[in-house]
Amino acid sequence: MESILLKNGTVIDYKSHTQEELDVKIQDGKITKIEKNLEESADRVIDCKGLYIMPGMIDMHCHLREPGFEHKETIETGARSAVKGGFTTICPMPNTKPTPDNVDTIKWIIQRGKEVNLCNILPFASVTKGEKGEELVNFEELKNAGAIAFSDDGMPVENARMIREAMFEANKIGSFISEHCEEKSVSSGAINAGKIADELGVQGVLPEAEEIMAGRDTIIAETNNLHTHICHISTKTSVNMIRDAKKRGVKVTCETCPHYYFFTVDEVKQSGVNAKMNPPLREEKDREAIIEGLKDGTIDAIITDHAPHAEEEKAKGLAQAPNGIIGFETALPATITKLVDEGHINYLDMVRLMSYNPAKLLGIDRGEIKLGAVADLTVFDPNKEYIYEKEMIVSKSKNTPFIGKKLKGEVKFTIVNGDIKYECKN
Repeated sequence: MESILLKNGTVIDYKSHTQEELDVKIQDGKITKIEKNLEESADRVIDCKGLYIMPGMIDMHCHLREPGFEHKETIETGARSAVKGGFTTICPMPNTKPTPDNVDTIKWIIQRGKEVNLCNILPFASVTKGEKGEELVNFEELKNAGAIAFSDDGMPVENARMIREAMFEANKIGSFISEHCEEKSVSSGAINAGKIADELGVQGVLPEAEEIMAGRDTIIAETNNLHTHICHISTKTSVNMIRDAKKRGVKVTCETCPHYYFFTVDEVKQSGVNAKMNPPLREEKDREAIIEGLKDGTIDAIITDHAPHAEEEKAKGLAQAPNGIIGFETALPATITKLVDEGHINYLDMVRLMSYNPAKLLGIDRGEIKLGAVADLTVFDPNKEYIYEKEMIVSKSKNTPFIGKKLKGEVKFTIVNGDIKYECKN
């Protein structure tokens, strides 16, 4: 393993509140020195003048599609897309075939991730067998096999008694449930309910679909002093509800995605099916509330919900096309463009939301730049501006509304366990 010396970069670390020009020495996969003007030899010296060095980004909610749906994405193509986007750790959701509701499938995903050897892959196991909402998995057995946490993402656990029991079981072993909140009785539709849906002649998804179930899980968490995590929140009411619960000391955490603070439902008129996801893009009041939630700490983490689909699947039209967009490669520039550059958050906040908090939620020793830490680092140019083009996409799928958008910020190096796994050739 080669030693690396990163020279003259601006180190940004939330835990130590560092934001200054420093040199970083990496030896045997660990950070061994962080100082000004280091005069050290190394196998590779990289001049990072004008670049920022942050703890490797962690995506605690994505979809790699393998096993079972390799025509959309594979663990290898997904990991390649992730490191291009600056992610050093990613957590694939369990809506694969077979479902990782058993030890063998969890171990296979982990082993395949190690063989690909690009980024750390920490899979979620399902909450119920087959994600059918009928029978709980063996939580302890799956955690021992390497499952990082539990979710039936893509499918809500509709039975309140069952999700309550699941929360107890997960909390008992020091883990948590990450809940896809969707009350099915009011969730039918293609895009957010309102004038755009009416104009396009498609059924609209009511925002209450998310809010009712997020409320249910928050109530269970409060009543029983349990930790629950709410997936990809998108509405003003969800933000307000979780903010109020946190003020009361409820152990509720949550996440959101760049598309919920970058776009509104209006984007559907421009990008069509490439702006269709679940939960859907919302109104401007919701976008503003998501930004406020990120600013004040109500929202704990930014995730991608990277959801690749083949072009022929997305070509089915707005009503029939599957939900989801890819997100690894646009998460950092979207956040710089829409949050940092517009003055909503600073770079320390960005590290908190994309590295530090996800590491703490997952209980992994990552998310900090400190002596002795594993060298998982994202090195990026905060000032590079460009139009995002389809030809730039590394993911196997190309379904994203960011195509054609002006973005700012570009990943230059992604270092995982002390090895350079991505290097920008521009």
